[in-house]
Amino acid sequence: MSDPIIRIENVSKVFGGVRAVDNVSLTIDQGEFFALVGPSGCGKTTLLRMLAGFETPTEGRIIVAGQDMANVAPNKRPINMVFQSYAVFPHMSVAENIGYGLRMENRPAKEIASRVDEALALVKLGGLGKRRPDELSGGQRQRVALARALVKRPSVLLLDEPLSALDAKLREAMQLELVHLQKTVGITFVIVTHDQSEALSMANRIAVMERGAVRQVAGPSVLYEAPNCRFVADFIGKINLFDAEATQLSPGVVRVSVPRIGDITLAGTASGPVGLAVRPEKISVSAEEPAGEGLIRLRGTVADIAYYGGYSNVFVNVGLEDPIMADFSNASRAMGAGARFAAGDTLWCSWRISDTLLLSE
Repeated sequence: MSDPIIRIENVSKVFGGVRAVDNVSLTIDQGEFFALVGPSGCGKTTLLRMLAGFETPTEGRIIVAGQDMANVAPNKRPINMVFQSYAVFPHMSVAENIGYGLRMENRPAKEIASRVDEALALVKLGGLGKRRPDELSGGQRQRVALARALVKRPSVLLLDEPLSALDAKLREAMQLELVHLQKTVGITFVIVTHDQSEALSMANRIAVMERGAVRQVAGPSVLYEAPNCRFVADFIGKINLFDAEATQLSPGVVRVSVPRIGDITLAGTASGPVGLAVRPEKISVSAEEPAGEGLIRLRGTVADIAYYGGYSNVFVNVGLEDPIMADFSNASRAMGAGARFAAGDTLWCSWRISDTLLLSE
């Protein structure tokens, strides 16, 4: 395998005594779509700005394409960046915006025109080169910003919340377009977003950050199905979390005691206070008590139902601090395969013990 295009080695950034980024080490491969996610203030944008050269690490090294970036100015790095605000020049045409960086490099006019046309076609803006930004939609302005970054043919493209200004439907469409664009150009994309669903749908790998530190780096399915801690489990997707107490029975086998649920045996290594978790889509709801081995069953009362079109979230009070949340398919219900529930109804929640996640912190 080739060396990673980006190596972040023990990088920290301190602002006035506050460690915005805390001893982060990451590698990002050539041609990868990599996401940095986490809540506001977790350090993801600061890390991106250090990659771009707009901030200097307090400690550690950043290596891009085999070169230490310590003394390399932002405009000399094999990196370009698309900002959250797009930063499109309103007084320039689309073509002038896209070709701006090439003009600053004193490229020949013929080369600039050719590369601008190529970039316009790449982002599906062919024929719009003469328009001004105020004549474009939000999605089109976002594509102008992308084309302006890509026209310089960087090795790495950094994207700072690039879709946050778009409405929900356009945002989903642009997620697919960004993935297609990244595959077409074949360069490394590093995106920062606070929207975990956006990262799950786009990235090959995701780094989840909390308070300046990276908590887990993995592919979308691993982060969702096998989070390594409470924070990642809670941040990535919807989940039900329960406080529990663990006793190590034997190597690799744990007995977990949970209020209202009782004692269950799980694979793992843990002792003392732990968390148990189960995704809403793993939970079934039924009017009758479910039968079968290896099930956790809880009887409760419907507290609320949230309708989302294709599915609903059913919230059931079972005597725990928080209601249990279960996904319920509206398509199945429409076809007569499921019962209709309403607030106040009594029903059963159940899930397989094997779908329960053991979280040691």
